[in-house]
Amino acid sequence: MSAKSIPNLFQGLSLAKFAQATRGAVSVLVLMASLTALLLIVYGQYGAHFLGNSYTRIMSIGGMKSGAAETDEAVHTGMPVNGNYLALAEFLAKRYKVSQDVTLDLVSTAHVAGHQIGLDPLLIIAVIAVESRFNPIAESVAGAKGLMQIIPRFHADKFQEFGGEKAVFDPETNILVGAQILKEYIGRTGNLSMALQMYAGALNDDQDGYTTKVMSEKQRLQQIVSRFSGHAVRAKSASIHKQDSLSSPL
Repeated sequence: MSAKSIPNLFQGLSLAKFAQATRGAVSVLVLMASLTALLLIVYGQYGAHFLGNSYTRIMSIGGMKSGAAETDEAVHTGMPVNGNYLALAEFLAKRYKVSQDVTLDLVSTAHVAGHQIGLDPLLIIAVIAVESRFNPIAESVAGAKGLMQIIPRFHADKFQEFGGEKAVFDPETNILVGAQILKEYIGRTGNLSMALQMYAGALNDDQDGYTTKVMSEKQRLQQIVSRFSGHAVRAKSASIHKQDSLSSPL
């Protein structure tokens, strides 16, 4: 295109329309700058381990994917897809004094297992917290092992596809099998409280102490998610308001 032909692009455009188009372009540039800043902040805090090679994860943290798309990506990739995962990982790392990178992986794994089994991921995470405090090599005197404290000999059939009982200390396998066991108990009893007491081998506890611990932990986790979601909604609202201000008529 020659320099002479450039003015033809603006023929027929009123000054108001030209100004509106210009403001739209500015809004796009501001959005791109905001995403770039978010990318740098997350990279500085969590490093390349979290970011990997996918820019779409940053887009997800910014709330730009639908819930269905988030669930689909979580199930198929096993990677964190929104800021809730980060908020939970940060809380759990501080509360249980473990690596935030590790808790981020475990939170992601619990969400994948929850979607696969049909169980609330926060319930799975709460059980892990109560059972092992996020120690993947924890072992009780009764022989319960791993994050969800499973006794392998009682559930040998569930470990067969993972290479046998030795897989009990593999975090992903332990979480998935533990979730399967709990889901099975819920179906058998028709009652979450009884299922949790059965999981802990404490059906004779009339006070349901184990259930109380797990549900209290789950409530704390839900508060973290709700708090983060509230911040995210307010931030998104402020961003929309800012963009509307930029695109409003002169």
